Formats: sequence, structure tokens, C-alpha cells
Amino acid sequence: MTLRGERQADFAYQAVYRYMISLINEVSTDTRVKLPSLRQLAERLNVSISTIQYAYALLEKEGRVYSVAKSGYYAWPMSANSLVWAGGDLLDRLYAAARRPGMVVLSGDEPALLGSLDETLLRLERELVRQYPPNLQPWSQPCGVWELRAALAARYTSSPTRCWHADDVYIGADLRGVLDILIEVLGLRGTTVIVESPCDWLILRLLQDAGVRVIELPWTPEGGLDRTALGRLLRDESVHLVLLSSSVSLPCGVAMSIDERVDVANLLGQYGCWLLENDTFGELGFAAPHTALRELVNPERLIVFSSFEKVLGSEAPYGYLLCRRMSNELQRQFLLRSFRLSSIRQRAIARLYQSGRIDQHLRTLRQRLGEQAAQMSRRLEQHLGDQVTYRMPAAGATFWLASTRAVDMRQAFQRLLARQVVIAPGELFSVSGLHQQNLRLSHTFHGQPNLDIALAALSDALRQAQTG
Repeated sequence: MTLRGERQADFAYQAVYRYMISLINEVSTDTRVKLPSLRQLAERLNVSISTIQYAYALLEKEGRVYSVAKSGYYAWPMSANSLVWAGGDLLDRLYAAARRPGMVVLSGDEPALLGSLDETLLRLERELVRQYPPNLQPWSQPCGVWELRAALAARYTSSPTRCWHADDVYIGADLRGVLDILIEVLGLRGTTVIVESPCDWLILRLLQDAGVRVIELPWTPEGGLDRTALGRLLRDESVHLVLLSSSVSLPCGVAMSIDERVDVANLLGQYGCWLLENDTFGELGFAAPHTALRELVNPERLIVFSSFEKVLGSEAPYGYLLCRRMSNELQRQFLLRSFRLSSIRQRAIARLYQSGRIDQHLRTLRQRLGEQAAQMSRRLEQHLGDQVTYRMPAAGATFWLASTRAVDMRQAFQRLLARQVVIAPGELFSVSGLHQQNLRLSHTFHGQPNLDIALAALSDALRQAQTG
């Protein structure tokens, strides 16, 4: 099977993805099955390793495969027996359950389900194919096409001193690939990093796999950041960088006040610490946008990362980062990865930004997300009542619930699997055992007929899993 070719190169990952699906579907046992390595598949299909890595990343996101550090990728069979997942890694079990047919998946975090630009992107792509025939396209732009890098640089520029240029922007196959590069370039292996908690499990697992010492800084029940604790950690620990959200922190859905952001920026400046800013949900706040943390810190000690997928949809899976420093090493690492991204699709995304279409889309998406959150809040009050507490989210597509009674959340998770419902237990968002009494719940549904039944099942599961 050969996938190379001028036009084929742009979409090789799609063919690899289909090939991998066929391999996974051949699994017929009730045990995990090791899949071919990146190098083996690259040689077998005659494509680049980064193309294989991108296809694997898509499959991992869908819960069809999972990775084990220093071992490789594995596929879970689609077994109808929920007891198959009674043991083992909790995240693996969640992914495996989420891809089973007939499941009501309440564990996701997909804002674009309420309105993606997938069709618009594909239409723009068809138009651009006629304007940019394959023989006129550059063979490789390892950091992303100039048009999209320039569009992102312009979007993040806010003043003459807070400005970005296309050369400061780096685009990769997905967020995981970009963060992998960042960990390598920053030399994070063996260093200490402070992260807000709860924190996205993708980020936590990447840091763990890289041998990073992670110190978690929990959000307070009142929705604030403990600035005293942050100052003490920066003073007493050899902290390499601090990872915080740009405006709204998810999954807990809270935003720092302007005073908190100013204090945090001053602390980072006082100790000369780098800020790694997560802007994945920076444009998905329901209310007027907050001043991003990046506007208050030293831009020379700042790195911003994000992705297009949460805003645009699954047809825009690319991740990106902005950094003024370390350009030579970043360019080298992106070149070594040899991401084979669709230049046409990147130009189509750039057109969305240049035309203002993205802003129209965001206004509609924010409104829908806010309305859906309000509807979900009413359903939570109806079905769960005083069993949980929560703060209304300020952005995104999820609620962060806390059980008011002591429960075994793993037991609740397993009971719900038996009733074809998937939730995300809070412990997944910590590396030190925090958030045992929490869970993340999605609110992005299009007339889901089983939602009320699923929430009633959640109520029953929490009640039956009480430990005190």
C-alpha cells in the first residue's frame, strides 16, 4: 500500500486512519492487543512517521487506541461485557467504554458539537485546490503555512509591545505533538512544573511520561487561585515554569479576577518564572472576554499554546504555539518531526480568520454554549438536587460537579458503565489523588433522548456508591 504523491501527501493521514480502523476492527479477543509501531507502519505504508503519529493521535482521541510509555500503542476490543473494564487504568477504561455502541457519553469536552465549521472548511478547501494546484505548493512547511501563522500572529497581537509575528507561531499535527516538542525544547525532563488543578489529563500524562515533577495548585472552592501558596512554591521550589489558563480554567470553569491575574503576573515577574499559557478555551467564554494572563506578564518569558479543534471542529485538529524565544531549536524540532499537514486546509483556516468568519462563528457558538449550560443546570437541579454542588461554568462545554456526600467515584463510574453511561471521574484531572469526589460532565447535546435517563442513572450510582 503506497500513499505518497503530491496531492495524496496532504491527506495521507486519512488513508492511514482508515487502514488502522480496519486493523482494530479485526481484534476479536477480550484482551488488549499491541498495534504496529510508528516505524513499522511508516515502512509498511510508505509514509512519514509523523503521518502515522497523527493518525494514531486521532484514534487515541476517539478512544480506539491508547499509548503506553516506552511500549507502544494498544487497541481495546469492542466487548459488550462491561466487566472487561473493571480493572486497569481508569483513563483506558473510559476511552474503551466511550467508543462502545449505544453508550451515552457524558465524559467528553467538545464545544464544537454545538456548531462546527467543518462544512465551511471543506468548501473553502475545494475552492483553494483550484487556486493552488499541487505542483505550485511547497513540498514542506514544517512550522505551518505562512498565511495561517500570520493570521494567528495578528489575532494575538494587542499592542506595539504585545505583538507577535508569523515567525513566532508554530503549527503541528495536533496539540499532543506540539506539547511533545515543547517539553523537549524547554528541557522539562527532571524539572519542576506548577500546574493549576484540576488540569487536562492529556497535559498531565505528557508531563508524567517526560519525567517532569508536577506540583498541583488547586483552585479554591470559592473559585480563586491561592496566590499565597503560589508565592511560597515559587520561593521554596526550583520551578521551571507555571502552567495556567489564559482566562477561564477548565474543567472547573472559573476565571481569575483582574486582581488575581495582576498578582500572579507580579509573582511570575518577581521570580523570573516562565508562564506556559493554555489558551485552548480562551475564546469560548460566555460573557465579555477577560484580559488574558499573557497581557500582563513579561512576553519574553511567555509561551502560549492552543488548538483549533475546540472552536472549529474535528476537521481542524491542528495544535499551535506562540513563542518569541528559542526559535532555532523550535524550528529544528518541528523540522525533525516532519509534520505532513494539509497546506490547503491550513490556508482554508487562515481564510476564516482573515474574512472575519471566525468571529461570527464564535459569537453564535458562545451563545449556544451558554444556553446549553443553562438547560443542563436545570436538569442537574431536577435529577441530582442536593447530591452535587457546582459553580456555573464561565466557558466551554462541561460542568465540574462535586458530590456532597462521600462516594467511591470509581464504583459510581463502573455502575454507570453497566447502564451504558460514561462519566469522567475527577481523579483523572490530577496526578496526586486530588478531586476524588468530583466528576466532569458534558453539556453539549443535540436533543439527546437518553439524557434524562442518564442523569437519573447518575443519581442512582452516586447514591449506591456512598461510603459514609
